[in-house]
Amino acid sequence: MGSTAVEKVLARASGRATLKPGDIVYPDPDFIMIHDGVVRGARRELDALGIDRLAAPDKVVMVTDHEVIYGSARAAEFGVINRAAAKAWGVRQFFDVGRGGHGHIFPMESGMLLPGMFYFDNDRHSTNAGAIGAFGFRVGTEISRVLATGTNWVTVPHTVRLTLKGRLRSGVYGRDLGFYIARLLKQGEIAFDLDYRVLEFAGDLDQFDLATRTALCNSPTEMRAYGVFFPPSEPIIAFANERAQRPFTPVYSDADAVYENHASIDIGSLEPQVALPGGVHRAVDISTVAGQPINHAFIGSCGSGMYEDFATAAAMLKDRHIGPGVRMFIAPGSEQSTQRLMREGLLQVFIEAGVILLPAGCGPCNDAVVGPLHAGEVSISTAANNNPGRFGSSEAQLYLGSPASVAASAIRGCITDPRELLTPV
Repeated sequence: MGSTAVEKVLARASGRATLKPGDIVYPDPDFIMIHDGVVRGARRELDALGIDRLAAPDKVVMVTDHEVIYGSARAAEFGVINRAAAKAWGVRQFFDVGRGGHGHIFPMESGMLLPGMFYFDNDRHSTNAGAIGAFGFRVGTEISRVLATGTNWVTVPHTVRLTLKGRLRSGVYGRDLGFYIARLLKQGEIAFDLDYRVLEFAGDLDQFDLATRTALCNSPTEMRAYGVFFPPSEPIIAFANERAQRPFTPVYSDADAVYENHASIDIGSLEPQVALPGGVHRAVDISTVAGQPINHAFIGSCGSGMYEDFATAAAMLKDRHIGPGVRMFIAPGSEQSTQRLMREGLLQVFIEAGVILLPAGCGPCNDAVVGPLHAGEVSISTAANNNPGRFGSSEAQLYLGSPASVAASAIRGCITDPRELLTPV
């Protein structure tokens, strides 16, 4: 009986030959990530216990990505607390404002996170690790225990397998497919229980670059998946080799691996999707809501914050301007992407189109600490979710789309099928 890829990742990190679902292990992580919003709580807890030294400070990665722009005295206070904690704990890998970007994106781009790796994270969107063929495990507030001891107990999760058949049409992107999958899960057409499970993708995956794989890790997370995994393709391995900060070994599921469940879907006829307000699973063909006026647009987040996402939007916005009454924000996922957008002239495209550039990080997706909406306003964005109040007022209407759909909608001032703007006007 073979093993799934994530079972192999956990076995390697735990010093075990093999593992099966339900086994309890204490993995030795390749690194430990803690985000800016929880540092204060973790330090208070450790201080109360008299713990002033971390078990493995060289493995700790502190990231300022949720509140990059200090829009309040509270945010500024958190910044001071985080810098003091990094110094007191001896954390050298501290990516403060302007130093790294989104913690679920820049580690892949910089070669910190590589295929086959395992790490602990306080945040649930550590599922992005599966895009590059790694496994990030969310521990929430138990991150303080990981900081103190270097590990935490992990119950090996079951894995379910979804086979994708066919190729996405022109104008249809990873976020569209992610929303569609979320809808099928919610409706029971894909009969998976994702709660504390890993969703492994199979099938016609060579068409998906790292940005698309990252997008496809996003929606299953909102459907309670604890992990998402893509077997790394040759281009993904080449990408990792170019940036690797250390040796790595890709992992793949065995041919006789045991899955709790499996299903397949045809993606060749999929249309661009929009998630209606209230959840990523409320996906419909974009034609259903085309023409809905908008006030606000945003591209970024852990699901759509890679360079390719912004290049797609820039191609739509070139020689065009966002519509009257629309404010549009972009937040690149990494400082590296911001610099590349600048080098290749794409920032100029955004600026000339009237787009507001935010620093690398979560942007409005972090509960609208920047770029909020007022009651009655309408947004279309690439945020991780569109639950009521995500962008400020609980009376605002939040739609989700692909970067192309968001850009097209910002231009027209209403929700627009991006295929209408794929050719020059």
